[in-house]
Amino acid sequence: MERSITTIRFRLRKTSLALLVACIALSSAVMPTARAADDGADRKRDKYLQLFVTLPYLELRTGPGRGYPVTQVAARDESVDVLKRKTDWFKVRTERGTEGWARATDMARLQLADGTPFKVDFGDLEGFARHRWELGIMAGDYGGATLIGGHLAYSLNDSLKIDFAASKFLGNATNGQKFELGLNHVFLPNRRWSPFFELGTGIVEIQPRVTLVAPIDRTDQTAYVGAGMRFYISRRFFLRGEYRWNTVFTSRDDNEEIKEWKLGLAAFF
Repeated sequence: MERSITTIRFRLRKTSLALLVACIALSSAVMPTARAADDGADRKRDKYLQLFVTLPYLELRTGPGRGYPVTQVAARDESVDVLKRKTDWFKVRTERGTEGWARATDMARLQLADGTPFKVDFGDLEGFARHRWELGIMAGDYGGATLIGGHLAYSLNDSLKIDFAASKFLGNATNGQKFELGLNHVFLPNRRWSPFFELGTGIVEIQPRVTLVAPIDRTDQTAYVGAGMRFYISRRFFLRGEYRWNTVFTSRDDNEEIKEWKLGLAAFF
């Protein structure tokens, strides 16, 4: 009987020792993984710019716009990580892990870790010279007809741009619309006043006004050369004016030469 009890105690001690060894081995395996996960999280946080709230509170909306509701706030002296920017809105993450969108005007009043103000690019002369996209509206005259339209441009570099324009014209004899694609070369892109030269092609659709004889609508190919001037105003806005010489390739023996001028307001981003 004594031997049986001694045997049982020995086996229990042996089992307990085995469990202890297993626990130590498991802890050794889990701790490096946990440390690696923590290190990975720290490295991920280090990728984002950290700012500190100096306002009484920083409003956070559910989306990048005034139409989205304010659902969270970051208190004074709390830090936020800047995740990304969309136009004049910044997506941030608070210390609590809450994410939201803050206005650029509010973000400009935050500070870096060393106490210096956070500088927000609202658009300046350097951005005017080196922007990627621009979008604008223009109005003017197309061969005696009132012209209104818009343009979208993509910058290949500081001086060369691909320009797409769509416009509509209303005249005493004809109405119509035209769509054009061209190249725009800007001289002195770093100056507030920057001249440019342009050339391109497109199509023009002409609908003559009704007369005693029913007119025939036409769609013809067109080409243009032109020159103009850009003037930087402020923030992300500039004026653009241009003069073009258009050639309309008609199905008749003679082509049409149409002069055009227009002036408008554009924004870059």
